[in-house]
Amino acid sequence: MERITKEMIVEFISKNEIELASTHTRLSMPIINRIFKKMSANIKIPAIKVEGNFICDGHHRYVASLLAKYPLERISWVITSATSVIDWKTVSFDDGDWDTEEEVNLRNRQDADYNNISIEKIVELLK
Repeated sequence: MERITKEMIVEFISKNEIELASTHTRLSMPIINRIFKKMSANIKIPAIKVEGNFICDGHHRYVASLLAKYPLERISWVITSATSVIDWKTVSFDDGDWDTEEEVNLRNRQDADYNNISIEKIVELLK
């Protein structure tokens, strides 16, 4: 299965109009890659939260969905007054994994439950 690189994301952003606006300045490549692998295997992923065309929660899911051509559900949400819109061309993509091993395991268990499949199947997809 293909691995997403920073270069792939930057190229995609430069060549496409991105419908939803970012409110984050940085995103984690390992998180995007885990989500991308799940989406590529047709694992159902929880909806992102948006207000209008602003992402409130779900930036990593959104980027992964664009690259995987995965239809991602959206839930209306309320953005905070402190939120700023960030041009996608200025978002940086960090090689560091922002999730701890416990957080990765929790998300994998949640995705397994959400899809009514075994945790082993989710873990296998991520190899």
